[in-house]
Amino acid sequence: MPPLRGTGASPEAEFPQYAGAYRLEARLGSGGMGVVHLARSASGMQLAVKVVHAPYAADPEFRARFRQEVAAARRVSGAFTAPVVDADPEAGRPWMATLYVPGPTLAEQVKRSGPMAPAELRRLTAGLAEALRDIHRAGVVHRDLKPGNVLLTDGGPKVIDFGISRPYDSDLRTETGKLIGSPPYMAPEQFQRPREVGPPADVFALGAVIVHAATGRGPFDSDSPYIVAYQVVHDQPDLGGVPEDLVPLVARCLAKDPADRPTPGEVMGALLPPSYEADAFIPAQRRRAVVAAAVPPAEERDGSEEDTHVRAAPPVRRRRLPRARRLVAAALLLLVAGAGAGAYAVWGGGGTDVSRPEPERAGAGGVEGDDAVTPWRTELRTSGGATPVCSTAGPGGALYCSVAGTGTARIDPADGRVVWSARSSSTRTAHAPIVSGGVVLSTGPDGKLRAFDPVKGTAVRDTALSASPGGAFPAGDALLAVADDGTVTALDGASGTPRWKGPLARHTRPDFALYDGASGLAYAFEHAPSGGSTLVTAVDAVSGRASWQRWLDGVLTPVGTVGAGELVLTAMDENSDIAELVRYAPGTGATARVPLPFTLDGPQVVMAGDVAYLLARGGSLLAVDTSADGAKADLWRLETGVGRASAPVLGEGGHLYFSAADGRLLAVDTARGALVGQTRARLSGGKLTYASDLPAPVTAGRTVVGTAPDGSVFAVDGADPGAW
Repeated sequence: MPPLRGTGASPEAEFPQYAGAYRLEARLGSGGMGVVHLARSASGMQLAVKVVHAPYAADPEFRARFRQEVAAARRVSGAFTAPVVDADPEAGRPWMATLYVPGPTLAEQVKRSGPMAPAELRRLTAGLAEALRDIHRAGVVHRDLKPGNVLLTDGGPKVIDFGISRPYDSDLRTETGKLIGSPPYMAPEQFQRPREVGPPADVFALGAVIVHAATGRGPFDSDSPYIVAYQVVHDQPDLGGVPEDLVPLVARCLAKDPADRPTPGEVMGALLPPSYEADAFIPAQRRRAVVAAAVPPAEERDGSEEDTHVRAAPPVRRRRLPRARRLVAAALLLLVAGAGAGAYAVWGGGGTDVSRPEPERAGAGGVEGDDAVTPWRTELRTSGGATPVCSTAGPGGALYCSVAGTGTARIDPADGRVVWSARSSSTRTAHAPIVSGGVVLSTGPDGKLRAFDPVKGTAVRDTALSASPGGAFPAGDALLAVADDGTVTALDGASGTPRWKGPLARHTRPDFALYDGASGLAYAFEHAPSGGSTLVTAVDAVSGRASWQRWLDGVLTPVGTVGAGELVLTAMDENSDIAELVRYAPGTGATARVPLPFTLDGPQVVMAGDVAYLLARGGSLLAVDTSADGAKADLWRLETGVGRASAPVLGEGGHLYFSAADGRLLAVDTARGALVGQTRARLSGGKLTYASDLPAPVTAGRTVVGTAPDGSVFAVDGADPGAW
């Protein structure tokens, strides 16, 4: 699976590979003072690592400010901030690692999709107010709250970047004459009395951010920062376009006198009843797809233009029942739901055949036939809030699932019965089990891969390979592991003994992104430090011999093979977005570049013949014909309305499946580019649980298996998504 972002072209020749013990995998973005990279901890946890630019690292004043940033960020801890994991402000290149929070910034989302809908705006206001409450309780003033420092996630907004924050008790003061901050979101006192800035300045910024989210502009708007500064100090804010029920509250936040502004707690109180709903925090998209013959949930309809490739379902009129009848209906619904969900599989001790779960929707309509799939649901998680991750052993084969804090299980994909289970109390992030060489490799209690007998479920052996992504790359019956010095070791999946070992020629530290079972080739790649080219090597997984090697222009990542061994790669632009696909033919050396109609943010790609399906982080889905020669390459595009999506998976009947963070499984007809089915949301305790990685569904013949934040694994009939 390609990284969410590529390393990209860096303006610094000394682009670092490590920050402390963390290997920098990809470049997420850059600012005036440093670059933010994606990295992983030893346990596989994703981190956002900020590394200071070399010139500023030599500036004593900036080092002092960076130490203050680290101290301020460490003091803050809350549901709406990204916690600091590690930092070294005294390093040659000072750095700080925080938990990586996937999602676009508010600035990116508004630019891409326009102003927020009123319900989303209220949730944003409440989330930011709670974040400021936590920040101020820790004795910190942020001083630079703006749309670019607000991340939108499925669990709510997150406030980041404490670069110019300072604790109340800080001795470091703003130097006279220096304007530090972003003028459209700065309070009047930040221009007039910068040494006296306190928590009310953050509330002023909150009001300005909400105006931007509601209208796409700020309350004080000009191309000149000097005019903006004058407007902030002397003029009244422009609140046109802000929902009427929020205008009084926003106006109070933007009061000139700090004493007239509400506290974050008062902002939260003014938004009662609570704005924190069980729904995922999903930013509005430019266009919404509508499931054929079904009406989407109310919270997912924003009245915007429908996708031109999707036939909208006719509106459905609902007659409201009298209150007494509604209560009776609700009671019956609870009884029916309880009967359908009453029997779940339980965990055994390994090699034990345990109870059979009941069908989730007995008698549900669908495609009839001897091979029809009966939907089922099996609850695997016994504690914690982790989402199960699964894999299959070939078409119609066994299903293997792991859950952090619970263990690994083999499940019969026909009915959801747990065939065996191996308990593990480890709370380390679980990753999808690997089936290689006739054994099942899954996360052990020490974070390493442990091999299990696929029939009995007993532990066969422990390995020295990390279970985190990149620790072991499956290539048929072999596992490929890359050491920090760039040495590649191919291990026999069954026995764990080395098949071959050595460096790859011309590589410093390669990564493996793709394995082609038909040819037995594994594809390694490595970006040049300059970001201008990528070294790609096709390696025979059995012998270790290089089939071919080539430097290709651009920051590329292999994503699939087509035709007679031709390789398809994604290409990133200077903003680390995917701008085109590259198709390389090793036989002739020919390279074809297929531009995308618009750039995509961190898409994950699946190939079907010559067609590539790219599903971006924000839910945009694009179908591209990689064989198009001078013709329009994009076949169709679809805004799925999913705030955060898993990797897509192709199944029978021309359907593409993917999961949403709220546990929904969605199906798209690849012939028409239409959303044709989705399951209900499956939240944990009515709330969305956070996961750095969103598991993709898996297929076993007609059966499509999804996993959800409520700890369950469930199956539906992939041939009939309309009946989900």
